[in-house]
Amino acid sequence: MRIIPAIDIIEGKCVRLSKGDYNTKKIYNENPLEVAKSFEAHGIEYLHLVDLDGAKSSRIINHNVLEQIALKTNLKIDFGGGLKTNEDLKIAFESGANQITGGSIAVKNPTLFKEWINQYGTDKIMLGADANNRKIAVSGWLEESKEEVIPFIKSYQIEGISYVICTDIAKDGMLEGPSFDLYKEIIIECENIKLIASGGISTFDELPKLAELGCEGTIIGKAIYEGRITLKQLEKHISN
Repeated sequence: MRIIPAIDIIEGKCVRLSKGDYNTKKIYNENPLEVAKSFEAHGIEYLHLVDLDGAKSSRIINHNVLEQIALKTNLKIDFGGGLKTNEDLKIAFESGANQITGGSIAVKNPTLFKEWINQYGTDKIMLGADANNRKIAVSGWLEESKEEVIPFIKSYQIEGISYVICTDIAKDGMLEGPSFDLYKEIIIECENIKLIASGGISTFDELPKLAELGCEGTIIGKAIYEGRITLKQLEKHISN
């Protein structure tokens, strides 16, 4: 299972929110590149980079942070937040994203999102299935859609999607443990899905449990920043 630390960006700074609420913003570092370099120094190869300003304003904003991290580290970056147009996508890939995650766009403009899947391929385009009470949330989680999480994923599997990042918003940033039951259900119901678990990771012991379920990767955010999971622990885990 891939270990994927997260950096969330507001105004160029590394922050974390609780349950996606922008009013709970906590700044952990003014310099995201510094954070990315510390991940890389501990043997981490992947990074989940989210443009929270972009998610709120429906267009890419912090692409300069993406570019800086892509230029000055060898991390494989998946990027999301506010990607709504072909131009946004072009900027993200030109700025160094290895993969992009489409969440709101997949709900609000499925025609365009399907075009991206066909044009760039399923290794480059990931589906963001962020759920609140099992309903997909959009626009930086500020809106809830009528889409149920499992039928939503299945509808895009038909289009060829293989990578899915699923965040249970109720768990995100709460350090209360991930949604094991939801992930188990998704893995059983959506055959051959490459599921990346996100939200609520609070202790190192949860990682083997997610691996046992069959998660392809896990995104870890606040647990790292609050010292619940150390980079040394992750380094040891990766080297093993």
